[in-house]
Amino acid sequence: MKKKSMNTQLSNTITELSSPESYNRVYHEPNHGMPMPSIETMKKIVSLLREIIFPGYFGADVLNENLIQYHTGVNIEQLSALLSEQIKRGLCFDCKMPKLDKSQCVACEHKAQNITTVFIQELPEIRRKLSTDIQAAYNGDPAAHSIGEIIFCYPTVKVLLNYRVAHALVQLNVPLLPRIITELAHSETGIDINPEARIGEYFCIDHGTGVVIGATSIIGNHVKIYQGVTLGAKNFPLDENGNPIKGIARHPIVEDNVIIYANATILGRITIGRGAIIGGNMWITEDVKSPCVC
Repeated sequence: MKKKSMNTQLSNTITELSSPESYNRVYHEPNHGMPMPSIETMKKIVSLLREIIFPGYFGADVLNENLIQYHTGVNIEQLSALLSEQIKRGLCFDCKMPKLDKSQCVACEHKAQNITTVFIQELPEIRRKLSTDIQAAYNGDPAAHSIGEIIFCYPTVKVLLNYRVAHALVQLNVPLLPRIITELAHSETGIDINPEARIGEYFCIDHGTGVVIGATSIIGNHVKIYQGVTLGAKNFPLDENGNPIKGIARHPIVEDNVIIYANATILGRITIGRGAIIGGNMWITEDVKSPCVC
């Protein structure tokens, strides 16, 4: 192909890609000139959180107890600056104010700083909940040699750290960022947990690949699930325009002390009663009563 002919074809393609008819359904015009959140920065934020919550396991530094407070302080300072900026970008992405109202940007900046401070204050509680998940994983796996092996190697810890961080941000009404955080873990582990799901303590995902937990799922304490389990929706009610109705409860409730074995599919707003055991490859669309007399 002659160079002139190739340049003409490339020019035609550029013109086509630049036409509103081509891009109008996939184009984002930044609100108030604010860029989208950065995926790379979000990875750095998760990495910092991992170092803060599990001191000594992650990061380049060799820690002893005399250095933990200094090391944590340095990481918290860096986390605060990075997270505040990303929250501000998320707020701007979700902003419904007129594009010319720049005063809203100042308000969003202050809001992002306040949210970041409140979130950081939640980190001790996030660590406590994760410690219960780690204990559940250790107690439930005879192949585990130590708590340290669970923390450093197991995908359940990676995905639950991301989930519990993301869920805390959901509770603070932060848009977009929670989903980015859980999708980072999804891409690494194959475990898909919506950040809006409500999950209790001592939660364990054994092996994990292929697990899906939907947005309105509620999971109690001391629940264990295996690879390939789906807590999903059975159907999607539509509004008068044929669009899915958002925000309705459509995923299962799993009560305390339930075990769900590999590749079970549980659909709809049904309840799996306390202490129930769901066998592998089961398809469940109706309530399962608790075998416990409580």
